[in-house]
Amino acid sequence: MIDSHCHLNLPPLCDDIPHVLATAKQNGLKRLMVPGITPESWSTLRYYQNTYSDILPIDIAIGLHPYFLLQNEQSLSESLAMLEKTIDSNVRAIGETGLDGHVSVCMKMQKQSLHAHLNLAEAQGLPVILHHRKSHHLLLEALKSSVFSGSGVIHAFSGSIDVAERYIDKGFYLGVGGTITYERAKKTRDTVAHLIRYYSDRILLETDSPDMPMSGRQGKANMPRFITDVIDAMTALSDIEPSELINITTTNYNRLFNI
Repeated sequence: MIDSHCHLNLPPLCDDIPHVLATAKQNGLKRLMVPGITPESWSTLRYYQNTYSDILPIDIAIGLHPYFLLQNEQSLSESLAMLEKTIDSNVRAIGETGLDGHVSVCMKMQKQSLHAHLNLAEAQGLPVILHHRKSHHLLLEALKSSVFSGSGVIHAFSGSIDVAERYIDKGFYLGVGGTITYERAKKTRDTVAHLIRYYSDRILLETDSPDMPMSGRQGKANMPRFITDVIDAMTALSDIEPSELINITTTNYNRLFNI
């Protein structure tokens, strides 16, 4: 199994990274992707990659999360310039970027940041990791108007079959996480069941830990090792064995991130 989206640099994960990685490995995790969310996080992720990948391979992405755009000490233009200078061969993707309809950051600034990330990813030949919240229509419009011709993942996808297929038509993968462990999330569960049946080559596993707790684990931090809950939920939504789902999603991850 591969966790395509977790935030090792956030508490409580960052309090004991060797333990987090060791227990994840014991539960079958083979590697994980940690996306950057602020300029300050990028050097931290590099340190983690260099220090802890002997426990479990760590892939990194760098980007500016829309939620934190107003918290950067630098202006957006300065942060974007830093982003471009920070890319090297150890960076597997650009992100986490995207659009969030719930935060106080104005949508104009979010779109400016998103398009800059897409342009940079296009220039570097890298995939993107995209965040969405109450913004599918805006995100799809941005992708349509962008010069970006590459691929990426819609992180923590939740939504309808129609929306999922529109992203797939644009060459994107869909990150499947803890949402499907909740029976009340019928629309997303139905969509994921459809994806497993018809688009299994476009699905990635993720936890988004320490956020997005799994059903039955509310009230405590999510962990990469709980990725098994996502596999269990996917198995229940399909007629595919867990081992095959693991093989499929691992192949998808390696294809997208050029592993």
